[in-house]
Amino acid sequence: MRIVVTGGAGFIGSHFVRQTLTGAYPAWADAEVIVVDKLTYAGNLDNLAEVADSERLTFVHGDICDRPLMEDLLRGTALVVHFAAESHVDRSISGSEEFVTTNVLGTHTLLSAATGAGVEKFVHVSTDEVYGSIDSGSWTEDCPLEPNSPYSASKASSDLLARAFHRTHSLPVCITRCSNNYGPYQHPEKVIPLFLTHLMDGHRVPLYGDGGNMRDWLHVDDHCRGIALVAEKGVPGEVYNIGGGTELTNRELTRQLVGISGADWSMVEQVTDRKGHDRRYSVDITKISGELGYRPAVPFAQGLAETAQWYREHRGWWEPLKKG
Repeated sequence: MRIVVTGGAGFIGSHFVRQTLTGAYPAWADAEVIVVDKLTYAGNLDNLAEVADSERLTFVHGDICDRPLMEDLLRGTALVVHFAAESHVDRSISGSEEFVTTNVLGTHTLLSAATGAGVEKFVHVSTDEVYGSIDSGSWTEDCPLEPNSPYSASKASSDLLARAFHRTHSLPVCITRCSNNYGPYQHPEKVIPLFLTHLMDGHRVPLYGDGGNMRDWLHVDDHCRGIALVAEKGVPGEVYNIGGGTELTNRELTRQLVGISGADWSMVEQVTDRKGHDRRYSVDITKISGELGYRPAVPFAQGLAETAQWYREHRGWWEPLKKG
């Protein structure tokens, strides 16, 4: 079986690849894995070092907007797992063109190539941010899309394209929408590794606004396990929310990060809030739990402690990224 993983040198994609090649997903125990990654600042071949010697892994340095390359790679492919995306909200606010190019046009190129190649299953990995902001309760998969940042708008657009290719061309697409991920190998522009590495170096950390914005936290291992379930058993044309079940305000998260780093609150600097900052995200995981048997397995306290330890032990991985 041949699997193509786009963005497979990024944070989440590389975790999925490592797990696939080390036997975590029995359905693909013998699968050939083709990773295609543009290697932007967020893609890093070091993320695949643990499995680099696997005879089942092939790496292709390429862009999902490259139609001839995608058509060539997808011939004979059974499964596409599409992680490749520009994903940092702050970057999308300062400049959104790359987000539209990669997330919308790139996804369209990939969907078109997959249709022509007769791909058997296409998993489009998206985000809960496409739903907007919710004051109470949790989003189900049939809630309307009301994105508020250029990033989430580009992801919502790609979701709609994926749905359209299923309805129009019968491409067997499933869409997953996850809550905030954390874990090892996450680029230090993201809040948890940013705060951990800042505090390790004795630098203050920035807390947006009043710190009351709330997120649901999902360990990358739980997320990838959910994606694997959708890839194996998900119904084409369906959307599946994947959440972690730990809701924290940014202030509560910061307090935990300060504590785990052995610092105190004097290391926190409250800064002007981000433009269009969504107040709260929360996904309902009833569907994926009931239909596919998904449950988050990594307790947040354990996952956070292990993540902090990983960053302590891997300065050689993150220091060059922060300097860059």
